[in-house]
Amino acid sequence: MLDIRIFRENPELVKNDLAKRGDQEKIRWVDEILEYDRKRRELIAQVDNLRHLRNVVTDEIARLQRRGEDASTKLAEAKSIPEKVKALESQMAEYEEKVNWILYRLPNLMHDSVPTGKDENDNVLVRTWNEKPEFDFEPSDHIDIGLRLDLIDIERAAKVSGARFYYLKNDAVILAFALVRMTLDILRNAGFTLIVPPVLVKERAMFGAGFLPVGEEDIYRIRGEDACLAGTSEVPLAAMHMDEILEESTLPLKYAAFSTCFRTEAGAHGRDTKGIFRVHQFDKIEIFKFTRPEDSWVEHESMIETVEQIYQKLNLHYRIVSICSGELGMTAAKKYDLEVWLPGQGKYREIVSCSNCTDYQARRLNIRCRKNPNDKPRFVHTLNSTAVAVGRTLVAIFENYQKKDGSVAVPEALVPYAGIMRIGPAAK
Repeated sequence: MLDIRIFRENPELVKNDLAKRGDQEKIRWVDEILEYDRKRRELIAQVDNLRHLRNVVTDEIARLQRRGEDASTKLAEAKSIPEKVKALESQMAEYEEKVNWILYRLPNLMHDSVPTGKDENDNVLVRTWNEKPEFDFEPSDHIDIGLRLDLIDIERAAKVSGARFYYLKNDAVILAFALVRMTLDILRNAGFTLIVPPVLVKERAMFGAGFLPVGEEDIYRIRGEDACLAGTSEVPLAAMHMDEILEESTLPLKYAAFSTCFRTEAGAHGRDTKGIFRVHQFDKIEIFKFTRPEDSWVEHESMIETVEQIYQKLNLHYRIVSICSGELGMTAAKKYDLEVWLPGQGKYREIVSCSNCTDYQARRLNIRCRKNPNDKPRFVHTLNSTAVAVGRTLVAIFENYQKKDGSVAVPEALVPYAGIMRIGPAAK
């Protein structure tokens, strides 16, 4: 969440940022939060005055009693002060709750380099890599390929689990785990600590990572328990060091986590209803960094470059785009998407999101750092990125490596991990 001091010192900064995001309705919240904060601070001053008065009155009572004089009036005054303090503190709590309600629902402040725009059409191209593959036949989409080669079963998954689920089968399973292993090797060599995190997390972890209270509709909850299924291992990674003070000499901390992820996809009605691109359950490797504030923008560039190594090893054509203000989401101050070309669909599709969340998550999770034991701690910056969304990357491999005879070649970088060079008729 944002620092309340930003509102006090430069409210127009927040308003302008919200205007760029297209959050016109929330602009009025800036004035509301300032009013609630002003009233709360006035009450704090009144409480401090009452506590000072209580000390003065207590000294006066002692003086009167030492002289043997009547102290009943002062005793009555002293007795009334705690009730007044309690009433004011109750009002303070109400205003603080109002302040926090708004803070928890306002997005992060954007970096100056974020392009202003309304939707994905306003995202800005940063760079491309490789060329689009050429085919001497009409390329199929991943659904036709997967069904023809018996790599996915969507119909039976719907019978068992409902829409947006699938069974992964046969050599596609081998390819999936080969992809995971190759990615883990790349990330370990890049200095990331490998993690398999819990996928059931407490509500505070979801809140701290910025997935609550906004985003409630996309979360699966466990009935009767303080437990949610994480939609990304960003959540358990972000919360891993909550309420800790990290030594700056240990930063950046770099984690790479493999986990199964769960999303209701409540906001995706009508989009990608077929196939395995947008589903309720999927496997993913996520990378996460805790950095010093002054290092986070360099680390952001380093993070997307690390991820690009994976897709360059797979020899896939992709582009990097800088996400515009209207598409940025709650937690990110800046985000890059890596979009892979899918010839079966004839378009680029987002396969990686790489974000610098500055201190937005760290404030909610109370994660700080300091250089020396006597220094005042300051909030760290957090960064996250998809490394590999397994299902979506399989989609890209199926469509880009399909052959005229109906088979799918295995990317050269995966052959040592998979032990196969081709999936389909020509492999038999």
